[in-house]
Amino acid sequence: MADNRVREGALVITGPTASGKSALALGLAEYIDIEIISADSAQVYRGMDIGTAKPNPHVLASLPHHLVDIRDPVEPYSAADFRHDLLDIVPQIRSRGRLPVIVGGSMLYLKALKNGLAELPGADPSIRESINEDAAARGWSALHEDLQVIDPEAAERIKPSDTQRLQRALEVYRITGITLTELHLRSMAPCPFPLTEVGLLPTDRSKLHQVIQDRFMEMLDFGLIEEVATLKSNSENHKGLPAFRAVGYRQIWSYLDGEVDYDTMIETGIAATRQLAKRQFTWLRSWQDLVIQSRPNLAEVLKILDDDPRL
Repeated sequence: MADNRVREGALVITGPTASGKSALALGLAEYIDIEIISADSAQVYRGMDIGTAKPNPHVLASLPHHLVDIRDPVEPYSAADFRHDLLDIVPQIRSRGRLPVIVGGSMLYLKALKNGLAELPGADPSIRESINEDAAARGWSALHEDLQVIDPEAAERIKPSDTQRLQRALEVYRITGITLTELHLRSMAPCPFPLTEVGLLPTDRSKLHQVIQDRFMEMLDFGLIEEVATLKSNSENHKGLPAFRAVGYRQIWSYLDGEVDYDTMIETGIAATRQLAKRQFTWLRSWQDLVIQSRPNLAEVLKILDDDPRL
């Protein structure tokens, strides 16, 4: 009997760092004709290979991947960019008769894809300068207190030390007279194609922590320090770029600057990666319509694909 199902959806494989997302997707490729779309905010950058667990050249050559190595670190890539690109890429993959598989743990990217993004005003240099002058005079903690009065929900999400996001929240309010929280609530455009989402949520957190530690040490053995040193040697790159907020990279950069010793770099790098995993768990516990796996289960995913008429 002919299969007349309208296949327009995409499969999402997400979860905390080191939970086995990529391995599950590569296993799926042995059974289904797929193309992978990276949902990793650091894999988009060229030269950031080891620390992002980027697929090796053989995998990239043998299986189509999207949104990998598309920007230099000096070219920021946002959740809005991700959503815009996905809305183009998924229909193209579908037109080739393949299944789009979105793989990664950048939760803001996936949230933007699923729920849409607010239409925010562009940057205003004069207002930004005014905010920076205010911060220089009063301190960022005082500006955070201002935000608590203006937009307590945003102030709860944004730490006083996160000056970039704090500045942006105040800037949006000064430009529009509307809080960042309210603007986000006004503009929630759902994804125009169906998403079937699988989340890997390991139940043994201590085992995941050990995997994180082992993988970080392997990355060091594979040359992560040398990779960061090469990036650092490019005069266009600097520590303040969004690309280098990625875990591992900022700790090694500090080590290369002589700000911390080798053992402290390792300790803080592993701790930062565990904190990232904790934040990812927090996001996913409240995720709607998520098929949860405690470990990668290829047979279960294949059954989902067989049962879901959209895939």
